[in-house]
Amino acid sequence: MNNIFCIEDILKYAQSSDFVSNFNNTLDYLNAKNRAVFVTTSNRFQIKGKQEDIPKSTQIAHALSKRMKAEPVIIHADSLNIAMCEGNISRMDGNSCGVKDSLLKDKEKNPSGNHRCWASINVKDDELWKITKPLFDSDCILFFGSIRWGQANGLYQKIIERLSWIENINVTLKEKNIVKGIDAGFICTGHNWRGSDVVKIQKEVLSYFGFNTPESLFWNWQWTKNSEDEDLQGYKKDAADFKKLIKLTVKGKNIDERQE
Repeated sequence: MNNIFCIEDILKYAQSSDFVSNFNNTLDYLNAKNRAVFVTTSNRFQIKGKQEDIPKSTQIAHALSKRMKAEPVIIHADSLNIAMCEGNISRMDGNSCGVKDSLLKDKEKNPSGNHRCWASINVKDDELWKITKPLFDSDCILFFGSIRWGQANGLYQKIIERLSWIENINVTLKEKNIVKGIDAGFICTGHNWRGSDVVKIQKEVLSYFGFNTPESLFWNWQWTKNSEDEDLQGYKKDAADFKKLIKLTVKGKNIDERQE
C-alpha cells in the first residue's frame, strides 16, 4: 500500500480550511508571544485497555506547543470543576454580573484582583479561577474546542458564559477593559457542519469581551463540507486523515499522549 500523503490529499480533506497553512500562521503569531495560555475544552471518555483517545482540537494544542519558542500554559478544562453560570446579567432585580461585591477574595486564586463572579463565591469548589489566574498574567489565550450539532461544544460555551463578567465590567458597568492588550483566539475541529460559522461567531464574542482578536488565531478544520455525510466509515476516515495531518505539523512525530 502506498502510504505517501500528498498535498492534494490535504486540500481534499481539509475542505473549509488549509490545515497546514492555518497551523503555521498560528505558530508564527504565537512565537512572538511570551506568556500564552491554551485552554482545551473538548473531551473523550477513556475506555480501559484501549489507547487514550485525544480530541483533535487538543492534539492541535499540543502540536503547537511542541514547536513554540516559549512553552505555553496548557489547561485541560475537562478536568476542572466549572460551575454553571448563574445568569446574574438577567436577574429581575437588575444586572449584577461582575459588580464589585462579587470579587473573589482569595489572593491565591485571584492575585490580579480582576476575578469578579458570584458563582466562584457561591460554589466553593468552583475552579474557574484556574483559567482566569493565568489568563490575567498572559499576553494571549487560545481556546480549543469542537463542533457539536453546529455549535461550539458545551464546555467551551459554559466557560464563555462564566467569563461574561469580563465584558460586563467594561461595557455595562463602565469601569475598564480588564483584558486590554491580551490576544484571544478559537480553534476548533468538526466533521461536517458549520465550523466556519462557529469560528466567526466566537471571534465576535471574544472581541466584545475586549480581547484583541487577530485573524491568525481563528480557524477550524472540518473533514467534509457535506453536512449529509454521516457514514460510519466516514467518521473512521476523518480520524485517520487527521492523524496524517497532525503528523505533518510535528516533523513526523505523532501526538499519542497528553504532555502536561
